[in-house]
Amino acid sequence: MLKKALHYILLSIPAILVTTGCQNYKVATTTANIKLPATYTGVTDTLSIARLPIKQFFADPYLVNLIDTAIAANPDILTALQRVEMAKANLRFNASKLLPQINITGNAGVEKYGDYTMNGVGNYDTNFSPNINNNQRIPNPVPNYFLGFQSSWEIDLWGKLNNRKKAAYARFLASNHGYRLVITSLTAQIAQAYYQLLALDTELGIIKKNIGLQENALEIVKIQKQGGRATELAVQQFQAQLLRTKGLEYSTRQQIKETENRLNFLTGGFDRPVARDSSITSAALPPLLAAGIPSQLLLNRPDIQAAELELKAMNADIKAARANFLPSLTLTPYVGYNAFKAALLFDPGSVTYGVLGGLTAPLFNRKMLKAELERTIAESKVAVYNYQKNILAGFQEVSNGLNGIENYNRFYRMKEQELQALNNALSVANDLYLVGRANYLEIITAQRSVLDAELELANTKRNIFLSAVNLYQAVGGGWR
Repeated sequence: MLKKALHYILLSIPAILVTTGCQNYKVATTTANIKLPATYTGVTDTLSIARLPIKQFFADPYLVNLIDTAIAANPDILTALQRVEMAKANLRFNASKLLPQINITGNAGVEKYGDYTMNGVGNYDTNFSPNINNNQRIPNPVPNYFLGFQSSWEIDLWGKLNNRKKAAYARFLASNHGYRLVITSLTAQIAQAYYQLLALDTELGIIKKNIGLQENALEIVKIQKQGGRATELAVQQFQAQLLRTKGLEYSTRQQIKETENRLNFLTGGFDRPVARDSSITSAALPPLLAAGIPSQLLLNRPDIQAAELELKAMNADIKAARANFLPSLTLTPYVGYNAFKAALLFDPGSVTYGVLGGLTAPLFNRKMLKAELERTIAESKVAVYNYQKNILAGFQEVSNGLNGIENYNRFYRMKEQELQALNNALSVANDLYLVGRANYLEIITAQRSVLDAELELANTKRNIFLSAVNLYQAVGGGWR
């Protein structure tokens, strides 16, 4: 009766384990519910610069060459490539878990049985049996030699291993998008620094031109002082303005050097001259500056795609974590040679094989598994919020880029008219000064206003280019 009850208990254990595990196995996934607007502030153009290759978007061959150099040598790019390799290796590792793990094994040992143990008594009697020969007699201590193959194979009953593989695959794809994101960011940084350098070159040219004009004006006022038509105060005011402008020249030269060094750093080089166009005013804007529609962000922006893939990976992690509560079936087959005498190890009679199957389920470590599951669910929610944040940031960046291009273009046209008016005012002031109807302060003020307006015009042109670059990056361009 006791034997029969024990038999039923043993048979019922697997069912109890499965039932207990199933109580915790409820499929749950996290999703991001975010609805994008149909257009960007009423812009309905479905074309997008996102799919334009770098060489088509940027018409400047010097800039394209800098970007090509950076992609081949920039440390961030090289690091991103290694992250892709790491993700690929992790994918192969998790895929291999679905296959049997086969090892070649060779081991040797020795064991002495006591006289009052089951093996000791059994081996003693066996050695007196007429059914065995001398080679089969068991020594004491008993050596043990094994050479063969041993395997361990976890049967993926509940999809745990497959879900881990899916998570690794999603992260591998995300690492590829991460690599593209680094290229996009690097392209934008180089373009921004390049146009900043062109603007500084233009500013330097403007400053040099004004230095020449101010030196001329200083010589004139010195001559006038000698003739009694000007005072020492006027000479000092003109001298101070000239020194101020010369100071601007050195400040601008320092900014040029720092920007060149920045470009050298981004392209993986040291102190070398940066080949570039002559001026920001002669540089050509990209022919197409269309953002497309907001839904294209989901297809084009590498950071959004990477965040979406991370969300998929986290959902697969949740399923794998829930499967940890369920029983796991592991098979451990083996085949090889086994003997207690080294000379007989490779005898045909020493061939041995077998297979063991084990069904295990967590019992006392369920709190640990529950904590792991809760952590995975929390991480998946973080992935959701990160995905939403990237979409919101992308929409905002595109909107800023579109408005920046439009507003800076309008500002540039206004600034051109302002500069024209200031040049006219300076010309009139010079004429009036020569006939004694304007004082030297009006000349100085007019000269300074023209210089400031010319510098601001160059900066505005730079801002137009920077807005175009930011838009290109915001819509997901710059990595093709």
